[in-house]
Amino acid sequence: MPSFLGSLRQFVLAPKLSAVTFAERGFPGADAPSAQRLEAIPQAVVCGFEWGIAARDLWEVERRLELVEPEQRGFAYEGAAMAFTVRDAMAGGRGQRTRELLMGPGAPHVLLTYIGIGFAMARLPRPLWRNIMPDLTGSPYYPTMTWLAVDGYAFDLAYFHTRRYVDEQKVPAPYPWEGRPDYFPRACDQGIGRALWFINGAVPEAVAAAVAKFPAERRPDLWSGVGLAATFAGGASADGLAAVRASAGDDWPQLGLGVVFAVKARDLAGHVPAHSALAAEVLAGLSVSDAVAIADRTEAESHDNDPAGNVPLYEQWRNRIRAHFGAIPLSLVTNNDQPPAREIRQA
Repeated sequence: MPSFLGSLRQFVLAPKLSAVTFAERGFPGADAPSAQRLEAIPQAVVCGFEWGIAARDLWEVERRLELVEPEQRGFAYEGAAMAFTVRDAMAGGRGQRTRELLMGPGAPHVLLTYIGIGFAMARLPRPLWRNIMPDLTGSPYYPTMTWLAVDGYAFDLAYFHTRRYVDEQKVPAPYPWEGRPDYFPRACDQGIGRALWFINGAVPEAVAAAVAKFPAERRPDLWSGVGLAATFAGGASADGLAAVRASAGDDWPQLGLGVVFAVKARDLAGHVPAHSALAAEVLAGLSVSDAVAIADRTEAESHDNDPAGNVPLYEQWRNRIRAHFGAIPLSLVTNNDQPPAREIRQA
């Protein structure tokens, strides 16, 4: 049971569930067939945030989070990570709640909890960002995948400030994340691409039109976000996913990149829903095991091709995944008589 102070924090800081519905936000996808299903995702984040912001200890939060169904549990962990990040910042940056969560029960959901840290970033002054990412030495994908916090930050901007960051296509101001302010906007665009999937209710034509409105140089990273959201969150039929794949055109490797990241995150959490497996097959011509194998193989490959450190490790990994898809003729994936994933992998 939360303390009086915890209840006060929850009352002041936790958004209402209705505040994240598509109708409340005025999204064009509010009437889409998948809208209610997709809305459950940010609502799961809100629940995780409420539990994290009010709880007395980690044990209590973990018990609550583990009651959430497996398909939604990672999103609830996102919300808890967001709450713990805010609480650590309120403690002057000396709090350890976020680290304890990510190194403990949140470890299987670490890629999503990074995104939750990004949600907190969207609500905290930038001077507090300096110590916002806890030292997770020994944790998989640290520090390589901490760029997902930037992704989460930009997703939040697009979701809650849609006119500015989607309609007007404002570029988030650079920040020297991992010492790379030049790369910051690119990581942001993947998050904005993910948001486009939700904002447009997973309607393929609407999502593709939204991406097409952005400058050409931003579209590749937007498509990687679309692929990630379509695979992790779902919401589209096989035909709809095929339409997304066709719309990506020459950016299909970017779409495949998002698929691999999403399937790896789902597999790491121990639950790959049917819609994620379907998206992997239709968008990328891959089985779940093949997608995980690509993620593991490319992550383990040598980083010696950039000894000067000019390219963030995150982008090096993304490049290697894209290279896999760049070697595959798109016709092998779009053909109605699609070959099995084994043949695609060897193409």
